Amino acid sequence: MASRYLDELKDLLGRAHPDLDAAHRLEFKNVFGAVAGYVNGRIFISCGKFGVALRLPAGALDRLRQEADVKPLRYFPKGHIKKQYAVLPDRMIQDQSRFRERIDDSIEYALRADD
Repeated sequence: MASRYLDELKDLLGRAHPDLDAAHRLEFKNVFGAVAGYVNGRIFISCGKFGVALRLPAGALDRLRQEADVKPLRYFPKGHIKKQYAVLPDRMIQDQSRFRERIDDSIEYALRADD
């Protein structure tokens, strides 16, 4: 597993949502050279060269994409865009309350979405 990304993801989640693993079964897996976080077997977050991306419902994605520094997720530079994901800028990740809200949105969506 990409140790750097795993460590980064665990650190971010631990600071923003320290009780996450008590509320859900939390797992991490390799995904295209990145690391993905899963709750109860469903992917909700990914961390890699691209930064940190969250899987979100359409309405939340639309609102986030109105901000110029929110990017679509591509695991590879010329790869296809993962439509249910947004790569968050550092300023959003550093805003602990906002980041936690987006994580909550992502978890809620992942737990009810059909794969």
